Amino acid sequence: MIHTLKCPSCAAPLDYEDDSGSTSIRCPFCNNLMVVPDSMRRSEPQVVVTSFSATPGRHVKVSPVVPLVIVGVILVFVGAIVYSVVRTVTSVADTVTRAVPQPQPPNIIIPPIPPGLLADPKATPAAPAFANAVLTFGTEGIGPGSFTDARSIAVDGEGRIYVGEYTGGRIQVFDPEGKFLTQWFADRTMPLRGLAADRRGTVYVVQRGKIQKFEGATGRALGEVSYSRAFGFDDVTAAADGGLVAAWDHHTDDIVRFDPSLRPSKVISKAMSGQTDRSELNLRVAVDGTGNLYGLGTFNDSVVKYTPDGRFVNRFGGAGGEPGQIRAANAIAVDNKGRVYVSDIKGVQVFDPNGRYLDVFKPDGPAFGMVFNDRNELFVAARNKVIKYTLAKP
Repeated sequence: MIHTLKCPSCAAPLDYEDDSGSTSIRCPFCNNLMVVPDSMRRSEPQVVVTSFSATPGRHVKVSPVVPLVIVGVILVFVGAIVYSVVRTVTSVADTVTRAVPQPQPPNIIIPPIPPGLLADPKATPAAPAFANAVLTFGTEGIGPGSFTDARSIAVDGEGRIYVGEYTGGRIQVFDPEGKFLTQWFADRTMPLRGLAADRRGTVYVVQRGKIQKFEGATGRALGEVSYSRAFGFDDVTAAADGGLVAAWDHHTDDIVRFDPSLRPSKVISKAMSGQTDRSELNLRVAVDGTGNLYGLGTFNDSVVKYTPDGRFVNRFGGAGGEPGQIRAANAIAVDNKGRVYVSDIKGVQVFDPNGRYLDVFKPDGPAFGMVFNDRNELFVAARNKVIKYTLAKP
C-alpha cells in the first residue's frame, strides 16, 4: 500500500510504500531524510530515530543506543572510583583498629552446676536399693574358685564360706573375702540337695536322703546324723544354738528340729500340706535367731512359719506374679531382724516377720542358695558365682 507524506522541511509530497520495509524516506527536492510514522508501517519492529540538521538543509539520523552506551560507560567509571575510595577508607580503618589495643572481655569462670540442681523439684527421689552387691567371686568352670552349678551355700562362725555344686559332690571353701582356700568332695554320684555349717566349722551335706557330717576345713567325714525314720531328708540349715533344722519329705513334708547334741527335739508333721491341703514334694527350711521355724513349699508357692515349740503362726505368699506372690521358688533365708527372704522367678522378695511384703531385688543370676553371716550380710549362690549383699537397713 502506498502512502503520501509531506516533507517536514519543504512540504513536498512524498510517496511511501509500506511493503518496502524501509523506515525512512529521503525527499528528492530538499534531500532531507524523514522517519516514516509507526502507523504507516506493518509489523516491523519499532526503531526510534532522532533526526537533526547537521548543516542547514541537511539532517543526520542518530540511534538511541549511542546515548545509552555513553551513559553506561560513565556509570561504570564513577562506580570504579567509588569502590576504590571505599576500599581505601576501609583499609585505613582496619590498620588503625589493629594498631590500637582493644579491651578484652573479663575472664568469667562459670561454676559447674551441682548434681541434681536441674532435676524436677516435684519429682520423688528414687528409693535406695534394699540390698547392694558388694562382692562377687567365681566364674564358669571346674578350676579352683570356679563353678558349674553352685546351688548350696553355708557360712561358719569364722566367716568361712562353703559352696556346694548340685552334681559331682564338690564343696569349695573360701575365706570371708571370697579367696579360695581349698575344696573337697562328698558323694560324687548323687545330687547335693542341702548344705549347712555350724559355728564350729562342721559342715552338713544332704545327699541320698541322709545328712552327712564333714570337717569343713579338710572335708574329713565325721559320720551321719541319725534319725529313726531312716532316709528322707531334702534340706538342712544350722540354728544359732548349734542344732539343726531339716526338711524330711519321705511321703510327707515334715520339719524336724535337732538339739545341739543332734538329737531330734521337735517334729512338725505335714508342715506345709497340713496348712494348704496340697502335697509338697520340695520343702526348703530356715530358722531365725529366736528359734522360729520356716518352710518354703516350692510346689505350694507359700511360706509357713512356726514357733520354736511347733505352733503354727501364719502362712504367706501364694501363687502368682504380683509383688508378694511366689512363683518357681528356690531358697529361703531369715536375717537378724526376722525378715524373710524368698528367691523366685522375680528375684529375691523380702517380707517382714509377719509375712508382709516389703521389697524385691534381682541378683545377677538365679538365687539357688542363700545364707546370712553374723554381720547380717547375705550370700547368694547363683550357679556360676557367689554374690555378697549388704542391706540398706541392716
